[in-house]
Amino acid sequence: MGENVDSEIIEHHVEEEVEVEEVEEEKGTRSHAASGSSFLGSVTPSDREGHSGTQSSHRLLAYSDALISIIATVMILPVAHTKMENNEELRESVQLLLTTKIAVYLMTFLIVTVAWAAHIRLFQVIVRIDDCLALLNLACMMLITFLPYTFSLMAAFPENILGLLLFCGCVMVMGVIQSGIVLYAFSRPFLLNEQIQISENQTFYKHHILKVIMRVPLMCFFASIFSFIFFQLSYVLLAIVIFLPYISQSLKWCRSKAIGQEQESPDSMLFYTYLPNEPLSKDRVEAFSDGVYAIVATLLILDICEDNVPDPAVVQKQFAGSLVAALRVYGPEYLAYFGSFATVGLLWFAHHSLFLHVTKTTRFMGLLNTFSLACVGGLPLAYQLTHEFPPDSRNELEAIQISCVIIFFAGGFQLAIWVVALHGERETLHPYVRYGGREHAFMFAKLSLYPCVALGTFFLTCVLSRFSAPIFHLMEITVPFAFLVLRLLVRVGLASLRMIFCPDRNGAAEEADDEARAPLSALVA
Repeated sequence: MGENVDSEIIEHHVEEEVEVEEVEEEKGTRSHAASGSSFLGSVTPSDREGHSGTQSSHRLLAYSDALISIIATVMILPVAHTKMENNEELRESVQLLLTTKIAVYLMTFLIVTVAWAAHIRLFQVIVRIDDCLALLNLACMMLITFLPYTFSLMAAFPENILGLLLFCGCVMVMGVIQSGIVLYAFSRPFLLNEQIQISENQTFYKHHILKVIMRVPLMCFFASIFSFIFFQLSYVLLAIVIFLPYISQSLKWCRSKAIGQEQESPDSMLFYTYLPNEPLSKDRVEAFSDGVYAIVATLLILDICEDNVPDPAVVQKQFAGSLVAALRVYGPEYLAYFGSFATVGLLWFAHHSLFLHVTKTTRFMGLLNTFSLACVGGLPLAYQLTHEFPPDSRNELEAIQISCVIIFFAGGFQLAIWVVALHGERETLHPYVRYGGREHAFMFAKLSLYPCVALGTFFLTCVLSRFSAPIFHLMEITVPFAFLVLRLLVRVGLASLRMIFCPDRNGAAEEADDEARAPLSALVA
């Protein structure tokens, strides 16, 4: 039944795309002859030459998304590979990690994703590129990939301001390059999106976008100055950069309430608004998320290849040349790997199902998705901790509880994206999954499964601490089967609730089910 519904949704999306393409082709055929001569007459010879040298930005954006997702995720490696002795209290180790490496990882991930979100917004304005824009974009990518190194310096030498100055310098240079990209694109309007091309207020757009782009470099400039006076304040300013859009919007709202409503922009401003419902490219959000999930899954097997291949001399000496006997020692590591990979894969499956039904992503949804991906990036750390310590030790119990917390927040932020999408359902969700849609309850159950299971496992390990490892591994094994029977369980649960609370409405419910099975075109109509 689930496959039929998903196939119907996909078929409907394909039909909509085909219809849109046919309409656009008809419009293009009718308007080509009328507009061709006027367009050629309106551009200069240099513009024609520049237009012929442009190309679509899809491949450049795909390369940028892949690069940024790798840079954002690999910073978990120094955290996951931190060695802890068996006689060392895990609580002390966790405190050390949280104050240094985990803080650096989270800050790096969030800062890099802020730069990525700015890149999305910039190339929602610029839809075509030429060689100059491609080279400028490569310069931006080089500086973004250098940011994790500056954070590593800040973590290793927290009292030294050199790492902070390097970071601020990179961000300021990035701001200059992005400003150059904007000025170059607006000097060649055929590189811009259609809404700005036909706008009579291109100058307003250009100044507004430049003003927004330069806010972060200016904050980094002030942070670099304060680093010579009171460097703790510099770190506070860097943390504000992550939430700058929401702080700016809150201040704007307070000012409008205090002095009255501000004047609106001359056009319907859809770009660089600092509004939580500002649209982000859904395709790029999906591509970046897929990159993070793929990299996390790959990092898990890298640990297996690095740590769980026995030395031939040891196999010959201790296990009489029996490789099977030598590999049997690594049994818990293999179990932890397969459980962690299943967790990453199923979280991706839930993410895929969520964005299959989302028709429009917003800035706020992108922020929640960033938090979820940051937790997913911490799963290699969870994998390392679950098999690092002796069985039935307190360290193993606390390591398993840390893993439950990471999984809970990774799934919890996905559920939060769903709640935000439901809030603006007519703009953000497919009709099948809006309130009352036949997929609504199933999607809610699918996205709630991991947070609920992780929370239940955490409390079970608190009560039955002696059996914490078997409980955790049982959770990892049973969740995939729960996904397989989830639709049946949701239908049985809804039918049971209907029989208990509304026994007289069974006939009406059956009629509603028949209507729900009607073609999607009828529902949309």
